[in-house]
Amino acid sequence: MRLEITEEDYEETWTRLSETLADWGCWDDSQGTVTTGGLTQARQRLGHEPVKQVFSQVAVPPATEDTPGAFLGPWRKMSMDGLEWDIPATEANSAGFGFSGTGKDDVPAAFPKARAVTVSECASHAEILAAIGPVASKGSGEQSLARGLYPRLKPDWLLMADRNFYNWQDWCTAADTGAALLWRAKADLRLPSLEFLPDGSYRSVLVNPKVKGKARDKILEAARAGEDLDPGQARYIRVIEYEVPDREGDGKDEIIALITTITEFPDAPAAVLARAYHERWEHETGNRQLKTYLRGPGKILRSESPDMVRQEIWGYLLTHYTISALICTAATAAGIDPDRVKFKRTVRIIRRRAADPAFSP
Repeated sequence: MRLEITEEDYEETWTRLSETLADWGCWDDSQGTVTTGGLTQARQRLGHEPVKQVFSQVAVPPATEDTPGAFLGPWRKMSMDGLEWDIPATEANSAGFGFSGTGKDDVPAAFPKARAVTVSECASHAEILAAIGPVASKGSGEQSLARGLYPRLKPDWLLMADRNFYNWQDWCTAADTGAALLWRAKADLRLPSLEFLPDGSYRSVLVNPKVKGKARDKILEAARAGEDLDPGQARYIRVIEYEVPDREGDGKDEIIALITTITEFPDAPAAVLARAYHERWEHETGNRQLKTYLRGPGKILRSESPDMVRQEIWGYLLTHYTISALICTAATAAGIDPDRVKFKRTVRIIRRRAADPAFSP
C-alpha cells in the first residue's frame, strides 16, 4: 500500500488494491465502504510497534554468495548511515521530534524532522536494522540511535561506518558481537603505530579515553611488546590510510584513515578494504530511493502524531526492503550486479502490476 498512498489518497489506494484482490478471488468486499476516516482510525488503533516488529522479522540480508559484490572474503558487506524526514508541523510532532537547525537567513525551519539510522546490505541496498527518533532532544543524535543497533550485528558482517559514529564504547560494543568493523577515524583520534605491514597498513591500538598519563604510557608499551591487553582498556586495530585527490573540487586532497578489527593483513589487504569502504557511500543511494522515489521529491510525511510518523516510516522501510530484496533476487538469478537494475523503473512496474487484475499472486 505504501507504493500507492504517496500519490493517492487512502480511499483510492484501498479501492485499487481491494478490487485487484477481489479479482483474484481472495477478497470479500461485501463488508461495506471503507472511508479515509475509518482507515485513519485503524492506523491509530494499530500503532507503530506491530509494523516495527514485522520489519524486524522479515528484514534479513537478501544477497547470497552468488550475488556479485556482496561479500569480502567471509564477511557480508554492510554499511550504516542516517537520514532525516520532514513531517507535518503539528503541535504533537513539533514537541515529539523537534526541528533540525534553521532555514536560510536564520529563519526557523518550516517542518519538524524525524531521524532514522539504518544498517543496510551494500549489495542490495536493503535495510536490515533501523532505529527511529527525534532530531532535537538529548540523546537524539545518530550515535545515540546507532547504539541500539550494535548488539544486533552478526559475526559474519563487515560493518562500515563514517567517522561521526566512532567513540570508544560504541566501537567495543560493536566489536564484541564478533562482527568485523571498518570505520573511518576522526581526525583527532590518536593512532600510534606499532608495526608497519607489507600492504601499507599498520597495526595500532585504541585506548580507553579514561586511561591517561602513565597508565596510558604503560598500555602503549605493552602493545608495542605484543602483550595481551585488557579489552576494557585497549583494543588492537589496524589502520589503512589513503589519499583521495580533490574529492570536494576545491583543489585540496583528502586523507582517509580507516580503522578495522581485521588485524591480519592477508585476510583483507589495505587496497581491498579501501575499495570496500568506497561502497559505504552507496548507502546514500538507498536513502535517495526511500526519500525520492518512494516518498516523492520534496514531499513531507502525512502523519500528524509521533506514533503515526513512526508507523509511516516503518512502512516505508518495509516497502523499500521488499523492493530491494526483489531486485537483488532477480539480479542474482540473472548473474548481474543488483546496481544494474533501476529502482525507479522497478517501482513503476510493481505499481502497474499490483493493480492489474491479470497479474496472478
